[in-house]
Amino acid sequence: MFNFFKTLFSPVIAILDFITKYFKTIVFLTIIYFVVFDSNENLVDNDKLANLQKIELSGAILDVSKVLENIEKAKKDNNIKGVLFVVDSPGGAVAPSVELAYAIKELKELKPVVVYASGVIASGSYYSSIWANKIIANPGSMVGSIGVIMQGVNASELMEKIGVSTQTVKAGKYKETGTPSRKWFDYEEKQLQSVIDDTYNMFIIDVANARNLDVKNHNVFADAKIFTSKQAKEVGLVDEVATISFAQNTLIELSKVKNPIWKKEDKFEKFMDKFVSEAVSKISMNFVTGLKAY
Repeated sequence: MFNFFKTLFSPVIAILDFITKYFKTIVFLTIIYFVVFDSNENLVDNDKLANLQKIELSGAILDVSKVLENIEKAKKDNNIKGVLFVVDSPGGAVAPSVELAYAIKELKELKPVVVYASGVIASGSYYSSIWANKIIANPGSMVGSIGVIMQGVNASELMEKIGVSTQTVKAGKYKETGTPSRKWFDYEEKQLQSVIDDTYNMFIIDVANARNLDVKNHNVFADAKIFTSKQAKEVGLVDEVATISFAQNTLIELSKVKNPIWKKEDKFEKFMDKFVSEAVSKISMNFVTGLKAY
């Protein structure tokens, strides 16, 4: 019984362990920032002069509110003439990945967007990037994994051993679909498969439209295959295999700015956002049961 409740509350335990382990580090870094960085770097404010901006997407895609906020700011800032979207993410939940994709599509209608894959650009993070003017991948990047997955746990044997059973009152034949308390019925699996197939079709159609590919050849560029950067270029998933300086110069050319000035990032805010986001993502992805492009 103890082990059952330990498993049940493991997400909460993991979060509390993380807070306990890293709280002192966060406090220490906060003090260092205000003592050292804040007194020097904030003396120069180049926001009014900046004409290019970099936005990062890293870690598992779950909560994308901060990235969407940055995209919206770049969209409304008339001084910003182009955006470099730097991606290093294995993907994540479907809905926020799609949200990012269409936010970038709207941004692209106003100013050029170049995506640079600094590490992994796969599944949901690739979906997020498809509408950019150019996708440029680091020579060592992994690209692709265009697919959708839904997973669940069958804990019926464990529950039987410890003497725990469920009681359910429901309305609707499919209301218990995905339950971990028993093996799924055939009709439930078929219904879930239809959801997966429909989402996958949306994925490959959007990729084909954005990248000018033939959706009939989706088994070539999709089918959840992982590609090297070179292979991804050969099947049309990326435009160039190069370094970040090449991506920056590409954006400068597309933006037609004569004197490129990159918008400065608050280093501490960037660090904290990335630190917290990756920590929460690592904990959360283990317990997300919805559709994943991951």
